[in-house]
Amino acid sequence: MDDIVKQAMHKWPNVPDCFGWLGLDERGQWYMRDDDAQALGHFTSGQPGAKGARLTHSKLVDFIARNYEADPQGRWYFQNGPQRVFVELQTSPWVWRLEADGSIHSHTGRTAQYLHCLLDETGRVYLHTDLGLGLVHSMDVQIAAQRIESGDWSPQAILAAQLPARFVFVRSPQAQWQSEQASP
Repeated sequence: MDDIVKQAMHKWPNVPDCFGWLGLDERGQWYMRDDDAQALGHFTSGQPGAKGARLTHSKLVDFIARNYEADPQGRWYFQNGPQRVFVELQTSPWVWRLEADGSIHSHTGRTAQYLHCLLDETGRVYLHTDLGLGLVHSMDVQIAAQRIESGDWSPQAILAAQLPARFVFVRSPQAQWQSEQASP
């Protein structure tokens, strides 16, 4: 986490959390979801415009990547100064990029160590690593297939709906928060 972020957290310890404004898609791209995007539906609804606007400013994307973490409940967030901006996940908290040399890197640039491979009912390939669970980027599925065919990886079958509970992450912190707010 950036030092400036830590200083802001210390200076302003009681800033409310932010829900619904940031999304991570299955290709490791960040989306800013303003009021208009949120009004069109949930991040994964498939409604045109509901994802929001893809962030392309490299310094902002790098800042988010450096300050991306999870809370103990498995809700992933970007620590934006003193405020936690919880992230809507299209599939998983990490998106893995695979290299021919066997290295694994997250969409944030972190290096990960392979633990095991999973395959869901739609054929999506996930890796469980020392950093947690992530989807293999669509451009790297061929490398994953080579690792499976060579016997380096032996995928376990799993239903995509089972992933959050098994690997302790929340796909929609906003929906969870709204549910908690509605409860008496």
